[in-house]
Amino acid sequence: MGKIIAIANQKGGVGKTTTTVNLAASLGVLEKKILLIDADPQANATSGLGVDVDNVAIGTYQLLEHTSSAKEAIVQTNSPNVDLIPAHIDLVAIEIELVDKDNREYMMKQAIEGLSAIYDYILIDCAPSLGLLTLNALTAADSVIIPIQCEYFALEGLGKLLNTVKSVQKIHNADLDIEGMLLTMYDSRLRLSNQVVEEVKKHFADMVFETIIQRNVKLSEAPSYGESIIKYDASSKGASNYLNLANELLQKNKEKV
Repeated sequence: MGKIIAIANQKGGVGKTTTTVNLAASLGVLEKKILLIDADPQANATSGLGVDVDNVAIGTYQLLEHTSSAKEAIVQTNSPNVDLIPAHIDLVAIEIELVDKDNREYMMKQAIEGLSAIYDYILIDCAPSLGLLTLNALTAADSVIIPIQCEYFALEGLGKLLNTVKSVQKIHNADLDIEGMLLTMYDSRLRLSNQVVEEVKKHFADMVFETIIQRNVKLSEAPSYGESIIKYDASSKGASNYLNLANELLQKNKEKV
């Protein structure tokens, strides 16, 4: 059975989508079968994997509305072994449309039931909020990866996210684990970056991934070409970081790399 991992943090600009796309591509290169679900109305994971957002007819919106099946929504990407359930700006309306529905937090869980038998890992790119879309992702997931930017306000709001995780564990998904906290946008030249790393490791110890994602120009460039960092520049520091993360994730889940 495959594992479902949500990548979540209600703060924007912390590297959620960058992590989801490049972790998916790295796991794909390591010959794991991956499904990425874009659950962010900005649809950056969709365009970042080379899929034209304007031509998305069936995606996460239809999935959550239960008007299309997951298998109808899946498209192939330009990354080996990586499939995608794309997003479109119409996803922005889903929170309003689901609000009156029974079991509204379970729409994604119900929609993707059975896909774990097909994929090794299902990664869900969450929106930068703690609304219904993120709640659906956390309710459907086995675990959550929390990207934390190595910046001044890194720990601000983290308590709120951890409280949301606890509340999801209590009410909707008792099996939800924290897969790990991932430090992103690290610049070894900055004292602040090093302070954030120390602070996060001091507070959260074993919950923090050993792998740290460094600031890298190529990581910023790759999405504009609709490519993962592995496809765009496999020799870059960013590609090396995400391959290390993929290996660490596999080892953590006791898989042979």
